[in-house]
Amino acid sequence: MLDPLSLAVGAGLVGAGWAFGRFGPRRGTGRGQKVLARCGCGHDLALHDRETGKCHAETSRKGMHGLREWISCNCRRYTGPIPLEEVFAPPILPPES
Repeated sequence: MLDPLSLAVGAGLVGAGWAFGRFGPRRGTGRGQKVLARCGCGHDLALHDRETGKCHAETSRKGMHGLREWISCNCRRYTGPIPLEEVFAPPILPPES
């Protein structure tokens, strides 16, 4: 009914899997880090206008006399990944008709 050789092989596989998971190489995924969808300009979807796609973020650059000045981002359209809410679920409110 229960073959001792099969039980020993199964226990060895479980032990080897545990040892490899415990002491093996780690992946570079940070547990607390959140991955954000970014546009080509480096800003996320929250900073882009939904209708026009224009980026509302500001970036700093070196201006005259070594001072920093804030300029608006030149991005005219969001080029990052499309959120799943826009693909699968159309907006419910406000009604268009």
